[in-house]
Amino acid sequence: MRTEQLPYLDTFVCAAERGSFTAAARELGLSQAAVSQRVQCLEKLLRTPLFRREGGRVGLTDAGRKLHEYAGRILELTAEALGAVTGVPVEVTGELLLAASSVPGHHHLPRALGDFRKQYPLVQVRASVSDTEAVFRRIEAGEVSLGFVGASGGSHLESRPFATDELVLVVPKGHPWWRKRRLTRADLVAQPFVQRERGSGSRHCFEQALERAGIAASALNVVLELGSSEAVLAAVLGGAGVAVLSRLAVRNEVNAGKLKPVPVDGLTCARELFVVWDRRRVLPAPARLFLSFVLTCTVVS
Repeated sequence: MRTEQLPYLDTFVCAAERGSFTAAARELGLSQAAVSQRVQCLEKLLRTPLFRREGGRVGLTDAGRKLHEYAGRILELTAEALGAVTGVPVEVTGELLLAASSVPGHHHLPRALGDFRKQYPLVQVRASVSDTEAVFRRIEAGEVSLGFVGASGGSHLESRPFATDELVLVVPKGHPWWRKRRLTRADLVAQPFVQRERGSGSRHCFEQALERAGIAASALNVVLELGSSEAVLAAVLGGAGVAVLSRLAVRNEVNAGKLKPVPVDGLTCARELFVVWDRRRVLPAPARLFLSFVLTCTVVS
């Protein structure tokens, strides 16, 4: 049985992953009119719309989403076949746009990206570090493809755990609690406390742990709210107060004898770290590859 060939799948995939005919035209070296004509040709053949316009961008219809799954596989198989026949593998190129909150951004992404780029050296990576809420906003705005955070996302966001983390109460050397083996919940509310800003995943996790332990977050004697784990760490080392931080973020200072984690009765702050993306958008090929890479190489802290 003769099967009709689907034309211009590369143009369709590029427009779907860029969310814009203009961006696709720029990447493919075509005019915007040429991209539109190619998409229209494919839609005419399939007898169904593949895109809908959404505030200056284009999004896939249900039919477009189905086609994208097949088109990506077809193009990948084509590249694989070319490499096998010619002996010259087709390299993956493009941009990988990421955003992360403080702990995954400083303690997970660098190693993962280093390993990833050994396999895909032509992929250009751009990553930023901010708080969890800012990462969610950038994903929903389409500014980045993947986010790495300490909390799962909202209704439009798909989340998968990729690592675990533990938050611990730390005190600086010389602090009255340095020689204590454990603390009570009453102890916790008596000391000056340094914490992350609102919107931080670690703060949200800590406040949930306080609630489970029957402690109101408002009962803490908060003297400083700072915008990164590194800033909180520096404040604690400077004697501003005690703090709850990721065990990863304080590992070097604990090993050097500058900080000490002290358990608090009834307070546990274990959490999962998540990779997050917007299910309404199509992930570009570099992002799909990195997502698979991260989930396959799941790290347990």
